[in-house]
Amino acid sequence: MSEPITYASAGVDVEAGDKAVELMKASVRRATRPEVLGGLGGFAGMFDASAIARMTRPVLATSTDGVGTKVAIAQALDRHDTIGFDLVGMVVDDIVVCGAEPLFMTDYIATGKVVPERIAAIVSGIAAACAQARVALVGGETAEHPGLLEPDEYDVAGAATGVVEYADVLGPDRVVPGDVVLALGSSGLHSNGYSLVRTVVGAAGWALDREVPEFGRTLGEELLTPTRVYSADLLDLIRTDGIDVHALSHVTGGGLAANLARVLPPGVFARLDRATWTPPAVFSTIGALGRVPRTDLERTLNMGVGFVAMLPADQVDAAIRELGQRGIPTWVVGEVTALEDAPVAEGHEVVSGAKGVTGGAVQIVGDHPLA
Repeated sequence: MSEPITYASAGVDVEAGDKAVELMKASVRRATRPEVLGGLGGFAGMFDASAIARMTRPVLATSTDGVGTKVAIAQALDRHDTIGFDLVGMVVDDIVVCGAEPLFMTDYIATGKVVPERIAAIVSGIAAACAQARVALVGGETAEHPGLLEPDEYDVAGAATGVVEYADVLGPDRVVPGDVVLALGSSGLHSNGYSLVRTVVGAAGWALDREVPEFGRTLGEELLTPTRVYSADLLDLIRTDGIDVHALSHVTGGGLAANLARVLPPGVFARLDRATWTPPAVFSTIGALGRVPRTDLERTLNMGVGFVAMLPADQVDAAIRELGQRGIPTWVVGEVTALEDAPVAEGHEVVSGAKGVTGGAVQIVGDHPLA
């Protein structure tokens, strides 16, 4: 060999990684909590658990997730400062489902080549979303993988931990016949189903810079819309006097019916009515463009509902008002009945349990109003 082989010539630039850390410091400092000990750059993030120790029976909740192929849209548009909201939303909003307060989060970014400005942009979005969710970003890792990923490719993942008093855990055991199902509007596609979406627009020959009148912006801008992060607003709702939330469900992969069934107890039935809402235009556009069957759309995409909450009927107006004040469109989408008394409609699929959970049954009926 005429030249010595170094780590840099093998494709890993340690100095670029150090520069990325320097660029992201200001963003990370804004995503903190008083319990955080130490600063950026330690081998582990540290969190003072004194408050947890004073709880009667603290239950830790943890979740991990990624963004999926939505990162391909960010890479194609060369815009990386919003994808962090998708990551944080996918992680912390799973934790709040059981009533837990997310406390801290770590992230992981794998890339073919560390471009400090790009890494800093990704982390700035993660930090902004953490600050919105009142979650501390206590650490992370950026890994350069030349030969495994192309120089402009990257993937992101994260994990978070939260805590809840055992007596306050939300879930199927609290749901009873007579509960009302509230739908919380999504900001768009969120972070699920992009393999289907990208296949549809690719087959149709639509470029990301195509202006779509139904969206009022380009296709790429619509597809990159950040995931709505619900956790802080839902925690405030749970803690509101006079409102007793029984269960929550995060509508992600699998769609509305399957994710709702996961938080229903066996022996109950939830009937949801499409006539109560009109999904944003992106859903009908993708459906029509790819001639995607409605059942496939509803099993893949959130169809405009990012979360559902179940609570007693006499608290519905207060809950809608509280969430509305926080900018989250909320409406009654259905109700819970005993399965033996269920008004099961012919010709509509009944979904019972999902992702290994044997839960209640859900049926979606009717048709969406025209936009």
